[in-house]
Amino acid sequence: MTVIEQPNSQNLHEAIFQKLRLLLVEGKIVPGSKLNERELAESLNVSRTPIREAIRRLAADGLVELIANRGAIAVQLSLEDVINTFNVIADLEGFSGELAANNISDTALSELEALQYEMMASYARRDLSTYYKLNLRIHHLINQAANNPVLAQLFSQVNARIEALRFRSNQDGVKWEKAVEEHQEMLDALKARDSARMRKIMIQHVQNKRDVVVQLLKAETEATTAAEAVK
Repeated sequence: MTVIEQPNSQNLHEAIFQKLRLLLVEGKIVPGSKLNERELAESLNVSRTPIREAIRRLAADGLVELIANRGAIAVQLSLEDVINTFNVIADLEGFSGELAANNISDTALSELEALQYEMMASYARRDLSTYYKLNLRIHHLINQAANNPVLAQLFSQVNARIEALRFRSNQDGVKWEKAVEEHQEMLDALKARDSARMRKIMIQHVQNKRDVVVQLLKAETEATTAAEAVK
């Protein structure tokens, strides 16, 4: 994707930030790799200024580490970090879902239902990129419906660390189908204003993703170890 310079620098800077964030989430910038400002500026057809600003914002979100003498590195979490982060997110999303079931407005519920419909269409096309964007909007909308600004801030900060892993968790067809079913259960619980059920569904949803990701990372580690043993 080529980004063209626009007169409105604020819009341009935001577009570059969102583009780099997407590259990280979708794994097109591999965890542990360096973000080369010059190469990114050339590939996106912009100056290095918006690239630098985007990298600073990504570092603040926990997606990038700024390391002395190395520059900006895409964050690579240890297995323990991954498990701990998912466990925290599970509780945050459970609490968020519980509050949302009590507080969500009819307008927000209608918006959520529309997003669910769009997400299902993306799932039917097996369009993972669009599906994930809609999925993220749904989770954020539920979080906003909880009407707790502190919870919303915590959710955004912690979730940023594992967005790329949440994206990858849907690459298994069976697990993806299960996640879709859970989203329908969330919508049903919100419509019923069933806070206890909603909390349970949200926690289980995140824990299922955690288990998929852990299994995936362990398999990758075993494959790497086996490959190195053959050398």
